[in-house]
Amino acid sequence: MTNATPLRRTLTALAATTLLAGGLLLGQTATAPTAHAAGKTVVCKVEELRKQAAQLRSKADKLDRLGEKAAARKARDQAAALERKAKACEAADDTAPKPFPR
Repeated sequence: MTNATPLRRTLTALAATTLLAGGLLLGQTATAPTAHAAGKTVVCKVEELRKQAAQLRSKADKLDRLGEKAAARKARDQAAALERKAKACEAADDTAPKPFPR
C-alpha cells in the first residue's frame, strides 16, 4: 500500500473498524437475555405505594411547619414520584395482555 493515498488508507481503516464494531454489537444483542425470557416479573403494590406517598406528604407538611422548606420539598418530590409510579403500574395492569384461559 505504498502507492495508496492517505484518504484511501483512512477510508479502509474506517470501514474495517465499523464492520468489526458492528459485528460485536450484533453479537451482544443477539445473545443478551430479555426480561421476559429470564422469567423476571414486575410486581407493583399500588396500595402500598400510595400509602408511602401519603406518609411522605404528611412528613412534608410537618417539616413545613418546622421551617425546613428544602426537606419538605424533597419529601413532596418523593411522594410525587411514588404517585407517578403507582399510576404507571395501574396503567400497565390495564393495558397488559391477558393470558389465554385454560
